[in-house]
Amino acid sequence: MFVVTGATGNVGRSLVRVLAAAGAQVTATSRGITGADVPEGVRCRRADLLDPEGLRPVLDGADALFLQSAGPSAHLLRPAEILDAAKAGGVERVVLLSSQGVATRPQSGSHGDTGRSIEDAVRRCGLDWTILRPGGFDSNAYAWADAVRARREVAAPFADVGLPTVDPDDIAEVAAATLREDGHAGKIYELTGPALSTPRGRAEAIAEALGEPVRFVEQTRAEARAQMLQFMPEPVVETTLAILGTPTPAEQRISPDVEQVLGRAPRTFAQWAERYVSAFR
Repeated sequence: MFVVTGATGNVGRSLVRVLAAAGAQVTATSRGITGADVPEGVRCRRADLLDPEGLRPVLDGADALFLQSAGPSAHLLRPAEILDAAKAGGVERVVLLSSQGVATRPQSGSHGDTGRSIEDAVRRCGLDWTILRPGGFDSNAYAWADAVRARREVAAPFADVGLPTVDPDDIAEVAAATLREDGHAGKIYELTGPALSTPRGRAEAIAEALGEPVRFVEQTRAEARAQMLQFMPEPVVETTLAILGTPTPAEQRISPDVEQVLGRAPRTFAQWAERYVSAFR
């Protein structure tokens, strides 16, 4: 049985579908999950990663765990306690969704220190482990959905700076493979898309999927910062802007790992936009 934490997120929701379609027994968990969030036959249980004791009944009888790194609340996570609960429940394999920033921004508190401490706990836990380090998600474009629907407009900074953003469905398929298959223990996979994509280019791909023009407006760094501070802590905003505006060579590197695990090339942003265009209509 597989336990998927963060099961209502962009990666977790897709992972639950992939595992269920393969006939696996799945328990999907998040703080607010309901039966409407999961496919038929999938057990859903409400639990909070910040409450390791509350996870124990969810993990009881599980063979493998997909562990989210808890996003903005990652600094509050007690990973060793979660992993102790997993071992007590019978878990033998853990796949951690981490972040590329653990390696590329080690000086960052949000990406480096916190992410590294979670990864270190996974390495020390005594279970078979695999760590996934994606870069930026294609689904971050959902932040533009309201403006695209209302005004057919996208506003973003650093219009022509490219990053190899990755489709969350590809992350989910890699996670499913590493949960179900042998041969991935002790591996760290860096997950990217197949090419650099820019904010301007992503707006054009959404327009192509819609079959209608979408106007691109380049924000200043200050404008983008003010907008991000409405929903992200300041240290995370500063690191995010640095990655978006002045990415390192490592952050622009196109990784072969998706293709290595799945036996196919990663999907493009345009393919993501075509599949999820209904969010922008």
